[in-house]
Amino acid sequence: MNRTWIYAAIVLIAWKGTGMEQQDKRVFNIGTRSFVTALIILFILMVLTYALTFLLPAGEYERVVTDGTESIVAETYHTVDGGLPFWKWLLSPFLALGASGSATVIAIIAFLLVIGGAFNAMDVCGLLSYLFNRVYRMAANQKYKLLPLVSLFFMCLGAFVGSFEECVPLVPIAVALAYSLGWDALVGLGMSLLAVGFGFSTGVCNPFTVGVAQELVGLPMFSGIWMRLLTFVLIYGLLLAFLIPYAKKIERDPQRSLIYDSAMIDRWASLRTEFSLEKRKDAALVWFASILGVGIALILCSSFVPLLQDLIMPIIALIFLLAGTISSLVFGMGGKSYLRAFGKGMVNILPAVLLILMANSIRYTMLESKILDTILYQTVQLTQNAQSGVVVLLIYALALVMELFISSGSAKAFLLMPLIAPIADLNGISRQISVLAYAFGDGFSNVFYPTNPVLLISLGIVGIGYGKWFRWSAKIQIAVLALTSALLLFANAVGY
Repeated sequence: MNRTWIYAAIVLIAWKGTGMEQQDKRVFNIGTRSFVTALIILFILMVLTYALTFLLPAGEYERVVTDGTESIVAETYHTVDGGLPFWKWLLSPFLALGASGSATVIAIIAFLLVIGGAFNAMDVCGLLSYLFNRVYRMAANQKYKLLPLVSLFFMCLGAFVGSFEECVPLVPIAVALAYSLGWDALVGLGMSLLAVGFGFSTGVCNPFTVGVAQELVGLPMFSGIWMRLLTFVLIYGLLLAFLIPYAKKIERDPQRSLIYDSAMIDRWASLRTEFSLEKRKDAALVWFASILGVGIALILCSSFVPLLQDLIMPIIALIFLLAGTISSLVFGMGGKSYLRAFGKGMVNILPAVLLILMANSIRYTMLESKILDTILYQTVQLTQNAQSGVVVLLIYALALVMELFISSGSAKAFLLMPLIAPIADLNGISRQISVLAYAFGDGFSNVFYPTNPVLLISLGIVGIGYGKWFRWSAKIQIAVLALTSALLLFANAVGY
């Protein structure tokens, strides 16, 4: 219990330390409005989840551990004693840190604190401004060739490497690039966060969703790739059809942006007029790009090196720490100034840490009250005597629902695939389709649900409220849902 109060004290200190009441206009601060919006949404979800503990019976499946991996045994569901005391629910954001599986959440938090510190230091010293002014001068006349290339780069990272959380450091870079080219932060998020999330969801060679799921159901790893490649091409086209017209609209009239901020526009305009080339600053960019390039290479290699897969997040954090530190010092920032800026950047990230803890508490509540398996069991019952196309969509829906509570793709695969595979077999559906439906359900909602840590931190860093993100991205999310549902029905029809 002492740890709980320590965590609570840290959050309170963070709130005061961020200066959120009198926030400056830097690009990468977490805005008060976006923080409060996300806080309210997550609290409502916490309340609704706790209400379910009184409405649903507690139950669980038997589980087996094979080679250190836990999985569910189908047809073993039974009711048990459950429930969750009110005080545990109230403190669940902090108690969840001591629960099983919390190591990943703690690693994400540490990762984000490092990224926040490094980015703030680079922002304060002017390195980021210089970087994007250089890019602006090279790409200002080819911006609509650059947008598809950047989007393709991020989609490939998600689709072929399974990167998602690891791309958080690159999201603010894409946002700053968007501002420097005359667009808004939503375009930057679209060609980075949306792109990597959509690529991750297609799962072309994603080891964390498709790879794990296929292994669990006895399929050759990455088999059936043609369908996922087709999905990749169609989703990429849909993303560009959404982003490019919006970017052109904002370029013509910045005030049509949902997040229009005249101060932000003026800041970037003034930076472009104040720009001048300097060898020392160019050398700092070379250091930054070189070290970051090593990180990207490691991300690419992680698909083929199991050891890297387990360590990729701390490695990327270390890489970015080195890139930010060395480039800022070469740029001309003093050591003491760097430490102050780094510390402030870490403090600025702490409100987002609270949001991550709240999102994680929803899973904790369901597990501790033993209603998660009940939800799975009831979903399984819905598939009985249904047509194969309906069952495919129900599997998709099951993964979508579970994503709200469990954001980890591989963890969810171990939970769901032992249930999904028998459902598919009994209804004459190929296991390849069941894996595809799972991958779609796990991935595409990553960049839409307010319980996803990557979405929360990305929105927080660039100061965009979830409500505005919802309004802006809802159209393409609905289009993606319709397209992927149609692709699943097509796959079922052709015997994929």
